[in-house]
Amino acid sequence: MEHEHLTSDDGLMIKSNGYQLAESDDRLGMLSPVPAGDRDDREKLWDRLRKDGYLYLKGFLPSDDVTGFREYYFSTMSAAGLGSTEHSPRDGIDGGGSLDLGTMRSLLFNTIVPSSTYGAITGHPLIVSWFRWFLGDDVHLHKRKIIRHVRPGESGIGTATQAHYDLVYLREGTDRVLSMWIPLGDCPVSMGGLTYLEGSHIRVLRDEASGQLRRPAASITADLPGLADQYDSRWLVADYEAGDVMVHSAHIIHAGTDNVDENSRIRLSTDIRYQRLSEPIDWRWQNHWRDDDGL
Repeated sequence: MEHEHLTSDDGLMIKSNGYQLAESDDRLGMLSPVPAGDRDDREKLWDRLRKDGYLYLKGFLPSDDVTGFREYYFSTMSAAGLGSTEHSPRDGIDGGGSLDLGTMRSLLFNTIVPSSTYGAITGHPLIVSWFRWFLGDDVHLHKRKIIRHVRPGESGIGTATQAHYDLVYLREGTDRVLSMWIPLGDCPVSMGGLTYLEGSHIRVLRDEASGQLRRPAASITADLPGLADQYDSRWLVADYEAGDVMVHSAHIIHAGTDNVDENSRIRLSTDIRYQRLSEPIDWRWQNHWRDDDGL
């Protein structure tokens, strides 16, 4: 399966935590969406997931549902100073001012994360029914679900999600848990979406099986260009649109990129995890997410 060369955002320098990604064709490319004709063929999807480590499902969710949650998020967070008062909260435009971090943290963890509004998007009937169909079993959604926003211009170590694979954090359950990353609004490359290291799941699976990769989460790196050289592989990016989702295995290496959007849009996304109900569940992930939960 051939991936496309990068053609998005001509002249854009893609960075992650301040590291600039190499722009050569052997280090950077575009993610390949699942063709429309394959979307209802479970065997083809499984073959694709095994080969690529991810499924890029365009237009999976109704865009109005996604942007509706975006509006709720920024309406709620306006009390902390997040978002421009001159634009609709649905647009998620950054006002550029300072934030009340205490209020923002309280709103995030005490209001948004446990809300029925967040539960409605992460437990959307289309998501639940798809995982039941794809996994061929009753499914379990991990209660620990993460929301991230990245303001334009934020950079440096710790701003974007560093390179990792999800099994690093999910050692106490099945290794067949699947993650879904949902951009909550349009998220072109310039806004700092998720990027995947092409084919990395194959090497990670092999090294996990041999016991070479059972390292603590602290071993994650922010140096995406160096990791691409180490794996002799490409970082794959995409111009995500509201309604798109990414499903990926627990073994593929992925990371976030910096938001350099010229229109001052804030990148908002969530990542959630589903698995077969019949398989071992990591009990540590069955509480609402907090930034001090140690995971």
